[in-house]
Amino acid sequence: MTVNLTALRLGLAVGVLAGSTAIAGAQSYELIATAKEEGQLTVMALAEDWCGYGDLIKGFEEKYGIKVADVAPGASSMDQLEALRADNDRQTKEGPDVVDVTVSVAEAAAAAGLTQPYRVATWDSIPDGLKHPDGLWVGDYYGVIAFEVNTDVVKKLPENWADLLGSDYAKSVALAGNPGASVQALQSVLAAGLSNAGGDFARAAEAGLQFFADLNANGNFLPVAGGASTLADKSTPILIRWDYLALKDRDLLKEDGPKVEVVIPKTGVVGGAFAQAISANAPHPNAAKLWMEYLYSDEGQLAWLKAYCHPVRFKDLVDNGKVPDELLESMPPPAAYDGVVFPSTDQQREVGTAISEGWATTVGAEVTR
Repeated sequence: MTVNLTALRLGLAVGVLAGSTAIAGAQSYELIATAKEEGQLTVMALAEDWCGYGDLIKGFEEKYGIKVADVAPGASSMDQLEALRADNDRQTKEGPDVVDVTVSVAEAAAAAGLTQPYRVATWDSIPDGLKHPDGLWVGDYYGVIAFEVNTDVVKKLPENWADLLGSDYAKSVALAGNPGASVQALQSVLAAGLSNAGGDFARAAEAGLQFFADLNANGNFLPVAGGASTLADKSTPILIRWDYLALKDRDLLKEDGPKVEVVIPKTGVVGGAFAQAISANAPHPNAAKLWMEYLYSDEGQLAWLKAYCHPVRFKDLVDNGKVPDELLESMPPPAAYDGVVFPSTDQQREVGTAISEGWATTVGAEVTR
């Protein structure tokens, strides 16, 4: 039997169209061929030790033979936004092809016409609240605020925010930064507030500030910006921070440090997500689309998870038995993430302002390094 390869490729390409936005299957011959012709993918802010990107980049290059060039591994979300703006204003497009930024920055880029629509083949398995309806950006991975506990010092694990107020945790609890300057610390106050306000965002800032005021009054709060080193030397036995950082600390300290447990609180589970988007001026648009397909495939999603960054399709992967048992066993149970809340950009802005402005007068403990 004779097979018309051109017709087959066209059929595949046509079969993955939805409305005006292309949804290209990860194995689309047409997409792979055009991406290989471009020969390169230009990225920013994908440091090898961040969320498994070293393995992701290596896997993509080996699978498709396309070189990934990171022009600024240490770039911030705002740096990437400025790069998109610069490319929009110049004749010769220099990249990046894709960006990995906070959701609020992704929204700003989309509103400014700096990203282009694209929906990956696994689009339907991505939660609606973590993707732009037209595909102008899509959430990629997230972390949640957790308790990182040095169990050489703390013998009774706290299970929820209210537990931290008890006498078992005297002079034990620290944030990872100053709520007026650190997003991680600010989200920690928000998480405590949501727990104590029963999930009511309207009361979350006030409740969060009051919680830390009570924690301070009880003698349980340590006004020190903690990290792996302060956890290890026992000066901050309980550290409130992103779970992926806490889990990474646990592994780093396994050899010579204390035993570390990571607890997801039962309520007030606040998530912080990043997002991928393709530049409207991408020099290598097909390589960018193929990169997106790779990231949102089971293979790409599991690479993020191995680095403890929960991929946006986490629930779908768990529900369909796609996560290896040994990986699940190395993390808090999936059910602990069922109630995760992702504040909208407007909610974060409103609550963030209230917390930043109210910390000094309500809590009265300046967090220092």
